[in-house]
Amino acid sequence: MGQHRLLPFRELVEQVRNCRICEDVLPCGPRPVIQMSPGSRILVVGQAPGRKVHETGLPFNDPSGDRLRDWMGVTRDQFYDERTMAILPMGFCYPGTGRSGDLPPRPECAPAWRETLLARLEAVELTLVIGRYAHDWHLTNASAKVTENVRQWRDHWPGVLPLPHPSPRNNLWLRRNPWFEDEVVPALQQRVGELLGRD
Repeated sequence: MGQHRLLPFRELVEQVRNCRICEDVLPCGPRPVIQMSPGSRILVVGQAPGRKVHETGLPFNDPSGDRLRDWMGVTRDQFYDERTMAILPMGFCYPGTGRSGDLPPRPECAPAWRETLLARLEAVELTLVIGRYAHDWHLTNASAKVTENVRQWRDHWPGVLPLPHPSPRNNLWLRRNPWFEDEVVPALQQRVGELLGRD
């Protein structure tokens, strides 16, 4: 995908939104969902859109997004302001549902687009890396266990923060790991506040 590196930013984003490389295997068809601008200072890296996100075209427009915004200490308006917030999941389209939840991100997506898009995000100062597939791509020497990566969050701070998935399915994880909301969430909120220019 080297030719994409030469495209103007908005043309590149438009090409991503028109991507069809997984069309034959997506149960609801392709609808790439991303948000980014050259000036984005915070990058949110999720897994892949869920069904509601696929239907609305708005990233994290679901209970997972509500919890993530709470963790970050931001409003919906702040979260969806592409001038400061980029949202670039590991897979851009809804992959369908398996036996225990949504399927993993399609493997074709990241090799096709990720490096080119990340190279255009030159203003990013904080990357939130959510869930195992994002950890595997973005963390050096990532553990196979999400909990271990999140416990070692200070190893990547302040530029990168590994997070568990904010899905309601992780309520038990949060109850078993109270240190996350006691230690990590306040640090995250302070850092986001600094980057968004709040006092």
